[in-house]
Amino acid sequence: MAAEEGKVDPMHQFTVEPLFGTQGWEIAGYNLAFTNSAMWMLVTVIALTVFMVGGMKRELVPGRWQMAVESFTGFIDNMLEANVGKEGRKYVPYIFSLFMFILFGNLLGLLPLGVLGIHPFTFTSHFTITGVLAIISFSIVLIVGFWKHGLHFFSLFVPHGTPLPMVPIIAPIEFISFMVRPFSLALRLFVAMMAGHVLLKVLSSFVIGGINAGAGFAALVSVPSFALMIGISALEILVAGIQAYVFALLTSLYINDAEHLH
Repeated sequence: MAAEEGKVDPMHQFTVEPLFGTQGWEIAGYNLAFTNSAMWMLVTVIALTVFMVGGMKRELVPGRWQMAVESFTGFIDNMLEANVGKEGRKYVPYIFSLFMFILFGNLLGLLPLGVLGIHPFTFTSHFTITGVLAIISFSIVLIVGFWKHGLHFFSLFVPHGTPLPMVPIIAPIEFISFMVRPFSLALRLFVAMMAGHVLLKVLSSFVIGGINAGAGFAALVSVPSFALMIGISALEILVAGIQAYVFALLTSLYINDAEHLH
């Protein structure tokens, strides 16, 4: 309807809507209706499962699919070994799952399925989703830190070599910086994905508006806007991969702090 009227609401794509109504989904006073966000998370899990199962054939001469899966697992394994050391190997399953889940979610949200009447939902453009992922990662850091070092984990907030008179000043700053980590981790992914999608919607409104205004405006406004949309879509694919990598990389660095206290 918005396209038919020549208007595009750039924020409508982020609206979380129940797919089967809200009746009958009440549990303990909370409504747990199955939403479009939940559906695309489920689609992401299914797509990721198919990708992994299809690439785990362990053939003597690996095919392209198996090589793709092995490349991703090797990439995460090398990243953890470089940032955490040999202790990082036990975190490969979690970091790999985290990276692939974000990557697939970002990419699925970019699929041009609107022409088929299917509207992909980029759940990583919601702070609630990225926030939960960040909290899970941060919780692992805290559990590992206190499990391995006990109360000595608090020495993380006093960098090695800090003069004793500076400890009361440095320690609170380091503590605040540490506590901000999950917020910044979630915010970075959320903002990057949301900004790109908003920009694409705004440009699409220029394309539709120019076409509705006539051939002259279409040539001056719609064509350049459409060309720019193609370029930005390609950039969004790159951003989708980079943001998944950054989230996984920062999580591995935080785990390194918990393992080694430096």
